[in-house]
Amino acid sequence: MTADDSYGRLDDDDYPAYTMGRAAEMLGTTPAFLRALGEHRLITPLRSEGGHRRYSRYQLRIAARARELVDQGTPIEAACRIIVLEDQLEEAQRINAEYRRTAETAGRPNAA
Repeated sequence: MTADDSYGRLDDDDYPAYTMGRAAEMLGTTPAFLRALGEHRLITPLRSEGGHRRYSRYQLRIAARARELVDQGTPIEAACRIIVLEDQLEEAQRINAEYRRTAETAGRPNAA
């Protein structure tokens, strides 16, 4: 990979750019918290060639939401489940909106 190729990944939310230590620091939490999120299968970090956990910006946003819920007193297991359900709801709403747009387009007479 060339340096030019690497720069293209700077905007990639799924690129595993952050080490566990850096991710924990950014979130103001501990590596143990990030490991717990992995144990509950909320996020699955990629591994470097040396076997170290690496996190993407997308995963950090999920972890930040989990931390927010835990800080409010929600048990970590429940926080993980809430986030999964929120994600499923968001996806269902996106699909429904797409179906509505398709139905509206199909119901319009052709302007010929």
